[in-house]
Amino acid sequence: MPPPPRTCSAAAAAALRRLGLGLAALTLGLQMLLGAALPVAALAEALAATACAPISERQVAALFERWNEALASGDPDQVASLYSDDALLLPTLSAEPRRTHAAIRDYFSDFLARAPRGRIDSRMIQLGCNSALDAGTYSFRLRDPADSNGAGGEQWVKARYSFVYTFSPGAGPGDGAGPGGWRIQHHHSSLQPPA
Repeated sequence: MPPPPRTCSAAAAAALRRLGLGLAALTLGLQMLLGAALPVAALAEALAATACAPISERQVAALFERWNEALASGDPDQVASLYSDDALLLPTLSAEPRRTHAAIRDYFSDFLARAPRGRIDSRMIQLGCNSALDAGTYSFRLRDPADSNGAGGEQWVKARYSFVYTFSPGAGPGDGAGPGGWRIQHHHSSLQPPA
């Protein structure tokens, strides 16, 4: 029998709750039905792998602050480390989708030259099983790239954004993942159209 999936969808978890079945009962029932009983330790490991990692709205908001602090560092490697290995970045100031860490790093190398500092203007956060969505509008203070001494030439740019965060069970705080292994899976940012 193949191992259970590493994550569960929010819809699947809700369906199980509605049916009154816990993951343990379902897994044990399937093993008994298929005649493939696992040792208790293996069953516990399988259940832990399918559990939903807890996260609150406050913690999701802190993931944006962590990203914003990485921007302030001026280090494109630090920013890129916050994205999952298979992340997709649809950036604000480039038409090119970024699908690899090298491409994400390349975008931020140019973007960080403008000394960006972001602030959330409006947001909506939705929590799921091993995923979270933070979407809304934000503004960035950007320095004119031709202004090398930082004496002026700043502008505020308004944009719409969405961050989709996913939980990586093996990830930890030392590898750029957020609290408990949360990383950016998808990031879309587009200039806000004029009213």
